Amino acid sequence: MSGYQRLLFRIGGGDPEAAHEWTLRRLAALSRHPAALAPLRRRYAVAAPRTVFGVRFPNPVGLAAGMDKDGRALPVWPALGFGFIEVGTVTRHPQPGNPKPRLFRAPASQAIVNRMGFNNAGADALAQRLAGLGPLPVPLGISLGTSKATPLDEAVEDYLYSLRALRPYADYVAVNVSSPNTPGLRTLQDRAALDELLGALRTEAGTTPVLVKVAPDLTDHALGELLDVCTTRGVAGLIATNTTLSRDGLVPADAALAAQAGGLSGRPLTERAREVVTFIAKRTELPVIGVGGILTPDDALRLFDAGASLVQLYTGLVYAGPGLVRAISRATR
Repeated sequence: MSGYQRLLFRIGGGDPEAAHEWTLRRLAALSRHPAALAPLRRRYAVAAPRTVFGVRFPNPVGLAAGMDKDGRALPVWPALGFGFIEVGTVTRHPQPGNPKPRLFRAPASQAIVNRMGFNNAGADALAQRLAGLGPLPVPLGISLGTSKATPLDEAVEDYLYSLRALRPYADYVAVNVSSPNTPGLRTLQDRAALDELLGALRTEAGTTPVLVKVAPDLTDHALGELLDVCTTRGVAGLIATNTTLSRDGLVPADAALAAQAGGLSGRPLTERAREVVTFIAKRTELPVIGVGGILTPDDALRLFDAGASLVQLYTGLVYAGPGLVRAISRATR
């Protein structure tokens, strides 16, 4: 275990969610002091620009949804080298998420299990924060989900409410229909449900790119049907992948976590994420943001080779630190 990991894992008495909250509070405080961000920017920021779905990205490495759900520390992420940021997943209604504990480290497997359950302050609160923040130096994606209290047959209006509130601040929106931690949510990946949802969102979004985040647990047939709907409805791209319900790849030292409910991320997802990106790239010309199991620059380069146009980090940031962002960006220049 590196010194960075030992320090991070001690925070909050070893409780992963307490460490996450502690870190986010301090990054949020740092974000309020532009002068303090300058040395970080000099150390971590790397220019490797590219344009994808009509949006220019300073480099192809993004912060995945889930790290800063409510946009509390937005100015700090570009200073740490990220070429774009995705906030959320945000829902129409504020919600506390699932009962704690709900976040578990699997350090021997370089993995995390989470069942957070879309804990967030709601779309209106995020819109208010973004309105007061002003423009960012990198593109901002906003991940949208449906509220747990909303019946699935009313989910479309839930997504639409959040989109209307947040579209003015989004360089793209991501439609999260693939989290395993909201009951029934993944049924929205089915052809008929997804067609209705994307039809409504694409009409409301106007020129704002709409992306769809997919689960790694879909069969090739189901993924192919999903891609057909996405192509028909004119989405701008895919995000592949969300966390997995599989526990393959957990080493024996982390075997106890196999019984924990929730989505698994990190090293066990590396190969499957690459398979899904490859499948999408072969079946469609839609751009893909690759996410899942990126813990080294080589992991990212393999996703680019598989067809990804951009990549995102979350678990890799926990285990490798912000130096991973810089290393990936340098490797893509």
